[in-house]
Amino acid sequence: MFIAGCDAFSSDPTYGGLSVEGFNYTPYNLTEFVIRDKYGNRASGGGDLPPSAGEGRLSCCYKLKGTDFTVEWEVYDADEAIESLAAHEKIKTIHKTTLVHLSPVKRSDRAGDDVLGVHFYPDYHIELEFRHDLSGTRIDYTEVDQWFQDKYGKAANPDDLDWAAAYRRTARVAAQGWLKYHFSDPVDLEQYVYYTLLINSKFDDHPAVQQILRNSRGKPGAFGAAMQGLDDSTVKQIKAQKFDHAPSKESNG
Repeated sequence: MFIAGCDAFSSDPTYGGLSVEGFNYTPYNLTEFVIRDKYGNRASGGGDLPPSAGEGRLSCCYKLKGTDFTVEWEVYDADEAIESLAAHEKIKTIHKTTLVHLSPVKRSDRAGDDVLGVHFYPDYHIELEFRHDLSGTRIDYTEVDQWFQDKYGKAANPDDLDWAAAYRRTARVAAQGWLKYHFSDPVDLEQYVYYTLLINSKFDDHPAVQQILRNSRGKPGAFGAAMQGLDDSTVKQIKAQKFDHAPSKESNG
């Protein structure tokens, strides 16, 4: 009775009838996630979402209360999983528990407008947001991979991986671009993937690239545009590693 009374008179916001949508930006497959509040309510989602997936997949209908939540979630490396299955071994999973804060939000009164987006980032932090549609992924690895495969063909997949494995390779590199520089713009990620996989994995040690990174900080798309404009002699230097390496910083933020 005491607990029920506290819940009834609590000033914490209550969100009922929620649909939940997960967005996976990690380089792994997201199998499931469960959001819990301190009142015993829970919401869940997932469904083996590959990197950059989640848009349009809803779980319904839940109630959550408060501003601080615990998210328990699980991912696995799909390439390792294939090897494990071939060897008749158990698939290794990575279990995470993340604390997430969501400031009080004024909700729409229209039915179906309350979608709780759950964004899973490569550094394993999570962001929650209320949204009014089923679109709006923040990091689109699929767009980056399609550009990379279409533009570079055989060079983009020299070992003839199947499309899913080739995509996962692109996603892993793009996720690295987010981890190091918080790139989320498709053009920035396209150039990061291209230079990492086809030119030199340490391309960002080059002084000219370091200058571009400094100048483009906080300007989505600026890094990609500048890298597209690098002169041929600089690109040849980077590819041949004929330059003095200046180790890149791990983050631009």
